[in-house]
Amino acid sequence: MTDLARRTAPARAGALRRAAPALLGYAAVRALGLVVLAVWSAARGKSAHTLLTARWDALWYTRVADLGYGYEVRLPDGDVHSDLAFFPLLPWLERLLHAATPLSYADAGFAVALLASLAAAWGIFAVADHVYGRRAGICAVLLWAVLPVGIVQSMAYSESLFTALAAWSLYAVLTGRWPAAGVLAALAGLTRPVGLAVVAAVWAAGIASFGRERSAAGLGVARGGERAPALSAHGPSGRATASGGSPDLPRAPGVARRVTAMAVAPLGAAGYVLWVGHRTGRGPLGYLDVQAGWRNGFDGGAAFARFVGGKFTSFPSALAGAGLLAGVALVVWLYATCVRQRQPLSMLVYTGVVTALALCASSYFGSKPRLLLPAFPLLLPLALPLARLRVARSALVVAGAAALSAAYGAFWLNGSGPP
Repeated sequence: MTDLARRTAPARAGALRRAAPALLGYAAVRALGLVVLAVWSAARGKSAHTLLTARWDALWYTRVADLGYGYEVRLPDGDVHSDLAFFPLLPWLERLLHAATPLSYADAGFAVALLASLAAAWGIFAVADHVYGRRAGICAVLLWAVLPVGIVQSMAYSESLFTALAAWSLYAVLTGRWPAAGVLAALAGLTRPVGLAVVAAVWAAGIASFGRERSAAGLGVARGGERAPALSAHGPSGRATASGGSPDLPRAPGVARRVTAMAVAPLGAAGYVLWVGHRTGRGPLGYLDVQAGWRNGFDGGAAFARFVGGKFTSFPSALAGAGLLAGVALVVWLYATCVRQRQPLSMLVYTGVVTALALCASSYFGSKPRLLLPAFPLLLPLALPLARLRVARSALVVAGAAALSAAYGAFWLNGSGPP
């Protein structure tokens, strides 16, 4: 065993032990959701396995894994639903796991989702623990698990895979591991269109680091690339953070590593978009045409505003409209709180882009809660007060939320489900 392996193995074991309560709690919440879904589905004569692996987007992913790209559905209204709308990393992993095991493509997708959800939970813990401390990290993971649409984390969808890549990329930025941050951002860009949020986070943190060094140089501070910035502020957990309250750069790595990370980060998303453009013959606009065929795009939230406004035409639907407005207000308030709490720049940029893309998409309004799943930093303003409670009280809160989430997830998948 090399010296490097001897040093890293205990470090990884220690990191896993530190995260173990969060991961065990997460697994328990998700197991409860799956059990309730199985019982609920059986009572309605449906298959929970089918709901998790062979409905909605999961069917598109497994078809790509099995047959490759090139399938489309032409609807009577003229819309064209093409499988080119689905980014390739999840189907690639489904194909790889199917080739290496007896699992079907659908079951391979389910296995990837389960493993990725655990990786995502660990990544969320790592980020929150780094910024606010261990108890906040545990609470952030549990809050992510008990979200009303948390059942999606266990479906053969790409949300869990994307969140895992995004969380670990952010953690790599926060801890100065720039090459890893760039590679993980590139992989996130191969997973979902919102991978642009991870790219933006890496770029924002990189540019800010150069700005800090320039300012330090102007004040006569040595610019040595290995020198850590001064510590002057402390987060809610009492942890020292970088000057200005942001632990984005605990140490200042060499310029070449940061530039390389920033160059690598967009390659995944850019590569797939350019490939789609070449395949469709439309150049860089090809992917936008594919999304237009699904009636999906970015209109600044105008279509969503009309959708919500349309709910206020009668009393029963007005309640739904009020609920939607309350939900949007809550998301905006949470993000504003993240800013007030001075979360690291990389996290604020990532969360802002994910939230904007989710709320301002022009179609699939019922999918917006699912699209917000990767915006886990929004949960930190709730995780902090939960972490301050006594363990028994916080456990009671999480248990109640887990029961409600499990019931809602079973009801949702046996009803309209995620489009």
